[in-house]
Amino acid sequence: MVKRLRHLVFGFMIVFAACVTVNIYFPAAAIQKAADEIVDDVRGTKDQKQPQPEEKKNDKQSGIIDSIRQFAGPKEAYAQINIEVSTPAIRSLKQAMKDNFPQLKPFYDRGAIGENNMGLVEQRDTGSLNLKEKADLNRLSGQENNNRNALYGEIMRANKLGADSLPKIQRLFANSWREKSQPGWWIQNDGGAWEKKR
Repeated sequence: MVKRLRHLVFGFMIVFAACVTVNIYFPAAAIQKAADEIVDDVRGTKDQKQPQPEEKKNDKQSGIIDSIRQFAGPKEAYAQINIEVSTPAIRSLKQAMKDNFPQLKPFYDRGAIGENNMGLVEQRDTGSLNLKEKADLNRLSGQENNNRNALYGEIMRANKLGADSLPKIQRLFANSWREKSQPGWWIQNDGGAWEKKR
């Protein structure tokens, strides 16, 4: 009985070690880099911060688990996804946003609009605007949000990402729009609260 159990356990370990898990992952880092470049291009900013490497946990438990996985666990193979951000549609949308930005900037400066946490422009305090300015802001912010939504959808389609990736793309672009906002502009944090950028 014990011998049979040993053979069964040994057979299970061989099968388990031979497993290959293929992860088709969402390329968050590549999309975040593309988002930073697009926002820089649209806004004409070039003060990109270099990404900081992630700190790796240095505890004994995770080291032991990593060792076990290396020898007995399934091996992971990642399907690489090249991020395409230079289709004609994407270039056209970037240019439209670039042309729109100088007209939106005074509204950012006055606090009438801000960057929300889903990568869109949101109206904030329009009380100091006259009727023409309010009409201009409605038109401009509507155009901007239409262009941004189209951009996010086009990036999703051009890279053959599933529809479930759209909110992820929006959040990554929201990071870039907020990070590259000027001090004093309104930004919405991930929790939904609004604050002035410092």
